[in-house]
Amino acid sequence: MKKMISKYFWDLNPKALAETASILKNPEHSNFAARMVTFLSRVDKPAQVFSVISKAKFIQGWPRIKMYWCKIEKHSDFRDWWQVIYENLVRKNKAVYSHGNQSAFFLNIGRNIRAKRISMNMSQSELALKVGMRQPHISKIEEGKMNITLATLMRICKVLEINNLLLSS
Repeated sequence: MKKMISKYFWDLNPKALAETASILKNPEHSNFAARMVTFLSRVDKPAQVFSVISKAKFIQGWPRIKMYWCKIEKHSDFRDWWQVIYENLVRKNKAVYSHGNQSAFFLNIGRNIRAKRISMNMSQSELALKVGMRQPHISKIEEGKMNITLATLMRICKVLEINNLLLSS
């Protein structure tokens, strides 16, 4: 593995390279997102990434990776490309994505968001504009088909004046 990642982390000394190999195995590590952003921005073949990190760990870590990437770089074609790969993996690996009853949980949240939006006579496009998202994402959220960050959920709840999402209808 070290030889594989040394190809993409050419700027690291052997000790830092060994540390990076360890970090990439652990999505919970505090430096995981930063190292993955570097790695993903230098790799153009998903197979190479998935020879270093499992698809399940990539799916688990992507929300943190994406959030970190958005903080350091406003626009990134690489990030958008990896987002599509993440979405395809989630679709193909629903068992990895929906731990237990998680998909029912997202469906319930989406239904509550839709009900509140409709009760406020607001279109999906209007909500998307106010939240800073695109309309198709609002649609996916309302259908319970999109895993969103807590920050996004909070923005939606603020716009819709939802104080308790699980109890609202």
